[in-house]
Amino acid sequence: MEKKKQAIAIPTSVISDTPHLREKTSKIGLIGRAAAIFNIDEIIIYPDNPRKAKQRKDADVIALLLAYMETPQYLRKRLFKLDPKLQFAGILPPLRTPHHPLNRKAEKLKVGEYREGVTLSRAKEGLLVDIGVENPALMRETSWALGKRLTLQIVNVGERVEVQTASRDEIPSYWGYTVTVENHSFGKLVESGKFDLTIATSKLGADFMDVAGEIGEEWKKSHRVLVAFGAPARGLHEIVRDEGDNLDDVVDFVVNTVPRQGTETVRTEEALLATLAVFNVQFRG
Repeated sequence: MEKKKQAIAIPTSVISDTPHLREKTSKIGLIGRAAAIFNIDEIIIYPDNPRKAKQRKDADVIALLLAYMETPQYLRKRLFKLDPKLQFAGILPPLRTPHHPLNRKAEKLKVGEYREGVTLSRAKEGLLVDIGVENPALMRETSWALGKRLTLQIVNVGERVEVQTASRDEIPSYWGYTVTVENHSFGKLVESGKFDLTIATSKLGADFMDVAGEIGEEWKKSHRVLVAFGAPARGLHEIVRDEGDNLDDVVDFVVNTVPRQGTETVRTEEALLATLAVFNVQFRG
């Protein structure tokens, strides 16, 4: 049975209201944690003001920080070069997801468990792979390029640890998110047909509890769900209107998951936590 895939879409300008890189990093840390807490498979960063040249630069910052967060600590030095955009990465909170194991001892590995790894070098028997323990593991598949990140399964823990490639879809536990920078507008993203259920969040949307039953019916039938969020200065209604479209015509549902809010605005990272928490309770499974 195909696993349900859940994606969130956040605007590039999500960090526009925080001028300093340290605060931007902190905000992205909250978004990455929320995504991991609620088992999000993909984070899509969409341009909400394509006319602004700075948007591509901001999208790159968001994508880099989210990807760094998602990467197990033991692989980060191998996969990320020194970059000024990562100078405050130390304040990013750890994800503590199953693919970020604390065990660094080969003797504690178990046959059948999964790890993330990076191919290091070629050996007579295959490829040597860093899986976060004292010595590289052996992978007998040789078709992979060096420096490639792979999802792996432990097949032998004897004198030498051996691994084989695995698909994320076969792993029963949550295995992190991927990050996608969308070049097209939000409307084009939804129209791509990649998702069979699309939900936009907005304070102008229907009260969540008034449409929860209807959404729930569609949720059960869907394999790929997209939940989208607006920007600090402009909601999704305004973003889509500027694209020449109507939000209610673009997505399946527009909902307000924070009705009767006590503040004038709800920040994107706050809406993310509130919305995913409500969906997690209402649509489990």
